[in-house]
Amino acid sequence: MKKIYGNINSIETMGLVDGPGIRFVAFLQGCHLRCKYCHNPETWNKDDKVSKMTAEELVQKICKYKNYYGEDGGVTFSGGEPLLQPEFLLECLKLCKEKNINTAIDTAGVGFGDYKEILKYVDLVILDVKAVDETEYKKLTGQPIKYFQEFLNQVQENGNKIWLRQVIVPGLNDDEGHVLKLKTFANKLKNVEKIELLPYKTIGVVKYKKLNLPYRLEGVEEMDEEKCKELEKLLIKK
Repeated sequence: MKKIYGNINSIETMGLVDGPGIRFVAFLQGCHLRCKYCHNPETWNKDDKVSKMTAEELVQKICKYKNYYGEDGGVTFSGGEPLLQPEFLLECLKLCKEKNINTAIDTAGVGFGDYKEILKYVDLVILDVKAVDETEYKKLTGQPIKYFQEFLNQVQENGNKIWLRQVIVPGLNDDEGHVLKLKTFANKLKNVEKIELLPYKTIGVVKYKKLNLPYRLEGVEEMDEEKCKELEKLLIKK
């Protein structure tokens, strides 16, 4: 049987913000988007020299922490963009389900492919919504929105549970209009269990300097967390 290898940027064994409960989080290498606020530019290149692991090796590590997951926890495959390593991701998900481990993918939905088989083994899709219209999406990510929409359509067809997340950036989308557009977008979807607004942080700036990359939000201050919480209230207001 052919061994399937994955490129792993990093691993977190006791994640508390990457899905329900305590979670093992595997950050897979590679991403096609170039979001203005990305704080992990070191994950962009899929072929960078990072840890290589077979699906079996990674799931063995995941299983070591199974006692901590309880009824709610499990494993989350994040990135970068986990969908850019579809064969590896699928094999990991299958092995996890054989071990009765709850599975989630934290994704922007841009892997350019057919995700139907992968989604069969995913309990939760944590979907990073960059923007909900074509112009803003392209301006923010450098890619057309159609790939995101194609992924979301497949998630809806398969009936996966969804958490929606959007990063809120001062001067970019930190107003009621943008949040209400997100609310309208979410109301058209089924199986949405949660919507979160994440305040923009500047923790990634130093990485850009280290990699000699331009930082496109230079000078933009971190999002005020209290304002972000107030905007989040609009999502539940009737």
